[in-house]
Amino acid sequence: MRKFKKAVSLFLTAAMALSFAACGGTTTAASSAAGSAAGSDAAASASSAADSAAPAESDLAYVQDKGTLVVGMTDFAPMDYRDENGEWIGFDADMAKAFGEYLGVEVEFLEINWDNKLMELDTKGVDAVWNGMTITDEVTNGASVSEPYCNNGQVVVLPADKAADYQTVESLSGLNFAVENGSAGAAQLDELGLNYVAKTTQADALMEVASGASDACVIDLLMAGAMIGEGTSYPDLTYTVQLNSEEYGVAFRKGSDLTDAFNTFWKEAYDDGTVMETATTYGVQESVIEK
Repeated sequence: MRKFKKAVSLFLTAAMALSFAACGGTTTAASSAAGSAAGSDAAASASSAADSAAPAESDLAYVQDKGTLVVGMTDFAPMDYRDENGEWIGFDADMAKAFGEYLGVEVEFLEINWDNKLMELDTKGVDAVWNGMTITDEVTNGASVSEPYCNNGQVVVLPADKAADYQTVESLSGLNFAVENGSAGAAQLDELGLNYVAKTTQADALMEVASGASDACVIDLLMAGAMIGEGTSYPDLTYTVQLNSEEYGVAFRKGSDLTDAFNTFWKEAYDDGTVMETATTYGVQESVIEK
């Protein structure tokens, strides 16, 4: 990426400088305390403070040492999906590859159970969750989340020949829904008290409706724009009610320094046109948040 290698070099240099400064400050504080009250409780307290101030393990260094950034995701066009050769592509997938280049590592994509995304981060099964992930209280409480990069919403999808009867939230009562387990769409249906069957992915939820197994499904607006309607994989489906407005972010482990690295990367990629060029390729340019 045009300026990324230079940028990451500066990022790492700054991080090292801060680390050295922090270590030097800690040693001085501990030595001063020990000198003023050798063998005293004050010295012990200073030593304990120095230990607790030691820097946490760097996630950035961890990823660069192993040479791979493992990205947890699901099959979710137009963000992450496979092309005819089986390679992962999409707006998120392509930008994840660019982030890997920025960090100087390879990117490995791993399909995960979306309901277990935070556990996958905690156990280091993945290093990032990057898949049109809605920023929720649950996510921000359990992970370090990037600045938002796309706008989105949850929409009701159903057969086009039935759409006229379901134009309001109130009209949805009595429908049997399909929805991705643990998703923002499931949260909306829970809030409304509507019945649903939980599926592994949003693509599975769409197939439930297309096959007639469910009356409707709730999926992301970005996915609906790419997957349903004339000229798409599901020309006989449409969406009606938008249930909410939300934002996408990328999740890293709690306290991870990869979050700051991502935010720096994204701003530079937005400024040099990479973000909008990639978004236009996948038809999501109108949802990208200006930086």
